[in-house]
Amino acid sequence: MAFLLGFLVAFAIGVTGVGAGTITAPLLILALGLPPEVAVGTALLFGFLVKVPAGAVYLLRRQVEVRALLRLLLGGVPGVILGSLLLAQFKGAKDLVLLLVGLTVVVSAGLGLWRSLKGAFRGKERPHLLPPAAFGIGLEVGFSSAGAGALGTLLLLYATRLSPQKVVGTDLLFGLVLALVGGGVHLYFGQVEEGLLLALASGGVLGALTGALLATRLPREPLRVVLLLWLLFLGGQLVYRGVAHG
Repeated sequence: MAFLLGFLVAFAIGVTGVGAGTITAPLLILALGLPPEVAVGTALLFGFLVKVPAGAVYLLRRQVEVRALLRLLLGGVPGVILGSLLLAQFKGAKDLVLLLVGLTVVVSAGLGLWRSLKGAFRGKERPHLLPPAAFGIGLEVGFSSAGAGALGTLLLLYATRLSPQKVVGTDLLFGLVLALVGGGVHLYFGQVEEGLLLALASGGVLGALTGALLATRLPREPLRVVLLLWLLFLGGQLVYRGVAHG
């Protein structure tokens, strides 16, 4: 089950570009019944592992804007550490965590859907906005594992004039570092299911390769919209559980 889940998640990421954290944590909670904090910690490290090959490709192609990445990390790393520490403190309040994770997934999927339907836009150079906005993104990534992809992309589109390829590459590296740092904090607190992570990652490697091979042959945008609508439903399920049990 975990191998198949890892394959499907990584395949979906490879084909649609939707973030690993947004997909993985809700599925681990709803399909496998993991406690929210363990699902988030496991999803973060899984996200890191499946993003490494793609991150290496963008680096080799020089499609990463280093100055923008450093500004993002300046705010994002403290944010993800704080968010991870907050989740460790709130893990007894399961319903509250379910509600907040669900809301984050809904917002992240909704923003991704809005961007898909509206199309890309070009922003102005606003480098001063990157660190404080990235702090907020890091905070909710540490708490929910979701959002680095959708929110980071929108931030870079709004606050820089980078090419679409550099926006994707820079945001990918940003999310990769956040996933590693946040996942490391969760691992320290024992909030990672290591056997499950291994099974997810083994399926994920195969899924990522398959997704990358088929990405050019499948209709990316329609599949992305369908996946984001499904994530809105999953996020809504988490919100409902948090409210109904609270």
